[in-house]
Amino acid sequence: MNKNLLPLLAVVLGLAACDKQTETPAASTSAPAAAPAETMPAAAANPALFSPEKATEKAPEVFKIKFVTTKGDMVVEVTRAWSPLGADRMYNFAKIGYFDGTAFFRVIPGFMGQIGIHGDPAVSAKWRDARIMDDPKIGKSNQPGTVTFATCGPNCRSTQIFFNTGDNAGLDGQGFTPFGKIIEGADVPAKLNGEYGGSAVDQASLQYQGNAYIKANFPNVDYIKTARLVP
Repeated sequence: MNKNLLPLLAVVLGLAACDKQTETPAASTSAPAAAPAETMPAAAANPALFSPEKATEKAPEVFKIKFVTTKGDMVVEVTRAWSPLGADRMYNFAKIGYFDGTAFFRVIPGFMGQIGIHGDPAVSAKWRDARIMDDPKIGKSNQPGTVTFATCGPNCRSTQIFFNTGDNAGLDGQGFTPFGKIIEGADVPAKLNGEYGGSAVDQASLQYQGNAYIKANFPNVDYIKTARLVP
């Protein structure tokens, strides 16, 4: 990845995080087993997804999330000390199954793969104004295999995260704070379909139409099938 492109790509990533989307903390109810992304119903099954203000449980200092994707499984180890507020949000997301059925709507090979806009527009509406404050910068770098919240400026992280597939240290000083690292299945993000690039998917359309928009216009995108805490 050309380091000169990183500032521009950071802006693109950030707009993704703030375009029509904000979020409040989500509920801590355990999520039910989810159907594969290809057959996910339009309506979310878990009522906790509609109560972001309840997802404020403090995360353990270290925990793991298993992401089952259409390109294979991966396990992310989250270290709360790296990004306390980001880790807390991820912990609650995994408990309620927020990422189940979500599309990798932005994939730039050699740079990153991004998810976080829910496939159910009713859920997206509940999270549209739910932001978390920035975490202190502690020196963790956006290296391959790390996972980071997208942001468009101070204190505007919400639901979108990206998996770094390149050496993206150029993002480190721009508010992109890694909260975890892939410890199993590190090759999965590089396998994600990148044919639609970084800007083909209109985020407003995805926000208001959900996965129906993706399936009608971008049939080859990859999905998170489930994302669950590892016991």
